[in-house]
Amino acid sequence: MFAAARMLEPSGTGPTKSATLTDVRFRRLLGEDQWGRLPLEVRRRFSKRLGPGDSVVYRGRVLETRLSLLGWALARLLAIAGAPLPLERSEGGEAAIVTVTEDGRSGGQVWSRSYVRNGRFPQTIHSRKSFTGPTGLQEEVGAGVGMSLVLRAADDRLEFISERYFVTVASRRLRLPRLLEPGRLIVTHREVTADRFEFSLDLTHPLFGRLVHQRAEFTDPERS
Repeated sequence: MFAAARMLEPSGTGPTKSATLTDVRFRRLLGEDQWGRLPLEVRRRFSKRLGPGDSVVYRGRVLETRLSLLGWALARLLAIAGAPLPLERSEGGEAAIVTVTEDGRSGGQVWSRSYVRNGRFPQTIHSRKSFTGPTGLQEEVGAGVGMSLVLRAADDRLEFISERYFVTVASRRLRLPRLLEPGRLIVTHREVTADRFEFSLDLTHPLFGRLVHQRAEFTDPERS
């Protein structure tokens, strides 16, 4: 899918010129007070603007994946929407790759996360972030399923928190009733060292508790 994109990998030549442009989209959503709370490397990573079609690749490994029985069933059900949740439990160690590509047409970003699965075909999750909607940020997966997101900063992390879920049918966006929502999703980008960061995903239902928990650690190619 991204074979034609110019990958920003460790190579001696450094990032392309287009990647040095300042991206203020996440900063504006957070506000100056919260933005200032983030570690320097997190701010740098989320203020690097890629040119249209350019990509940056982060390589790492899964640390752990936990699914409740209901979480496992939900992940299987959502296979019709591109399987946006991990499909199986894991004790960690599997290779993982995250690719972020600038979508020049929509002004958003395409995120692809690929996980090796022991003895099984790798799972790749595609989503598209766009800077629009009631919260200013939303993410869409397959089959018209998506959610509005809010950002929250802490001293060592940036959090993406689900606000409302929606389904697009025949160009009409329909909000899911609260009773049909799978729960609160929090995706965290946490700084570990200057060249490494942790990605975590937690889906928690108000009645059934935590359905999905996943952690993975990645290396920043510009700092490694």
